[in-house]
Amino acid sequence: MSTGLELLQHALHAADHPVLNVTDVTRLYGERIGCADVSFKLWPGEVLGIVGESGSGKSTLLRCLAGLDRPSSGCVMLDDEGMTLDLHGLSEQQRRALMRRSMGIVHQNPRDGLRMDVSAGGNVGERLMDRGERHYGKIRSVASDWLRRVEIDPARIDDLPRQFSGGMQQRLQIARVLVSEPKLVFMDEPTGGLDVSVQAKLLDLLRSLVRQLNIAAVIVTHDLAVARLLTDRLMVMKGGCVVEQGLTDQVLDDPQHAYTQLLTSAVLS
Repeated sequence: MSTGLELLQHALHAADHPVLNVTDVTRLYGERIGCADVSFKLWPGEVLGIVGESGSGKSTLLRCLAGLDRPSSGCVMLDDEGMTLDLHGLSEQQRRALMRRSMGIVHQNPRDGLRMDVSAGGNVGERLMDRGERHYGKIRSVASDWLRRVEIDPARIDDLPRQFSGGMQQRLQIARVLVSEPKLVFMDEPTGGLDVSVQAKLLDLLRSLVRQLNIAAVIVTHDLAVARLLTDRLMVMKGGCVVEQGLTDQVLDDPQHAYTQLLTSAVLS
């Protein structure tokens, strides 16, 4: 009998090639292990969550996957418009072009992903210009539409991000990243530091947009409720290693590894 994970993977495999193919990625800092021997495939439209406590290696792994850090060993292969690219074999210029064209990062602190001295519309419009759009009227129209989609009043298109609340800044960062409809998005604690009520609304927004755009995503979070709401599949990390993985509901409802059991029991207690 096929497991739920096997059925999901079969459906995704039949649809396309993997967007991301990660093989034995290890990142060392001297003798300290950031992450070790991590392998997985990510398919179009699939959302993978990476969970674990602080220091588990999840943020180190995300930086390697996004091309921000170079692994000590292993490889990250990306499918881009029918071409298979070795992410860490590209030049810095090529990686930047790839980020503008096919990838995006939603940072925990929106100030890391926004230009604070540029208007809300300008922040969104820059991504369109990176894709080659030059018609000012069209750029402004699309930016206005995306502000509406992330539930920011389009009348504030000329306001600076510093005039927005933290939750609105995060919404603006999401609009900036998703406006170019990247095939792959990385999210690092996308609701971290926000009030609970703001988190709930932002999570609903993220879930809706990711599904509408059929984006493949990797989400790092310490919050299992966020993982349950947003992800299809879950990897649990401890000490830089993946100790358990599977369909999100299966991992959270029937954890097999003692560490995962500890994480889930801490949430329930």
